[in-house]
Amino acid sequence: MSRVYNFSAGPAVLPEEVLQQAADEMLDYQGSGMSVMEMSHRSKVYDSIIKTAEADLRELMNIPDNYKVLFLQGGASQQFAMIPMNLMKNKKAAYIVTGQWAKKAFQEAQIYGEAVKVASSEDETFSYIPDCSDLDIPEDADYVYICENNTIYGTKYRTLPNAKGHILVADVSSCFLSEPVDVSKYGIIYGGVQKNIGPAGVVIVIIREDLITEDTLPGTPTMLKYKTHADAESLYNTPPAYGIYICGKVFQWIKNMGGLEVMKQRNEEKAKILYDFLDESKMFQGTVRKEDRSLMNVPFVTGDKDLDAKFVKEAEAAGFVNLKGHRTVGGMRASIYNAMPREGVEKLVAFMKKFEEEN
Repeated sequence: MSRVYNFSAGPAVLPEEVLQQAADEMLDYQGSGMSVMEMSHRSKVYDSIIKTAEADLRELMNIPDNYKVLFLQGGASQQFAMIPMNLMKNKKAAYIVTGQWAKKAFQEAQIYGEAVKVASSEDETFSYIPDCSDLDIPEDADYVYICENNTIYGTKYRTLPNAKGHILVADVSSCFLSEPVDVSKYGIIYGGVQKNIGPAGVVIVIIREDLITEDTLPGTPTMLKYKTHADAESLYNTPPAYGIYICGKVFQWIKNMGGLEVMKQRNEEKAKILYDFLDESKMFQGTVRKEDRSLMNVPFVTGDKDLDAKFVKEAEAAGFVNLKGHRTVGGMRASIYNAMPREGVEKLVAFMKKFEEEN
């Protein structure tokens, strides 16, 4: 078997240990005589899987008792609509637009009420995080929305915005479980799991209980009400059962590794190896303002499109795959999520040095 180093932004690399466990349990999960793919979501065996997954996530993130954990479908993109449908009581919300996904969420919110763009970094191709210490947030805004780590552009909030007493909603899809987080600072913190936690098809929503009400926008479908899923403990309909099972395995893997403090340290060390090389390279340059650099997604360019294409092609032949940058940016991007081993980053840098010498 030959495993490549997968630098994809998502679906992304998963811990080999988890994949091996899943393979071992594929035909017979813990003596049940069947795969998790086949079992009823109403069964005692599956009930234990989803409850254990939630308990482990609560422990990892130190989630307060007054927050619900929901395992949902539709990806982060469905949350772009679900959030205003459930929270826009005054039909107004503030959005900070720092990348493609925050922009899509902002556009979606305009369908349901007045979405106010209170800050943006679009003027410099989303290569920085704007100063959010004293924003002009409308008094009657129902919430302030951010995308905390910008997968495409490689930026990350170092300090949360000053929401001035408003509910803070954050999409953390590409930095989920990469470092400790104070959940109590958010009204909703959510993310698609296909970057750092599991296979595509699951979105995890951590929501403060007072935000779960019947008082949604008129016409909100039953399936798009947080109350529907909270009341049914994420089992209103058949959940993405196998995906949740894998998420649970990843939660246990992170716990065994030492938790989120250890993950943060590992991620800082990996990112430093790559950023240090980019800062001294004569050929490759990072595209993000240094103080706003993501630990998860590292975009870089040579400044020559043909050279970029040559690098991506030769890297793939050498076993470093999915390094092509997003179509809106070009260049390259290395996504170095929790499951990417340090060795993968070291070998990538060695390959980049060799490529630079030869070109």
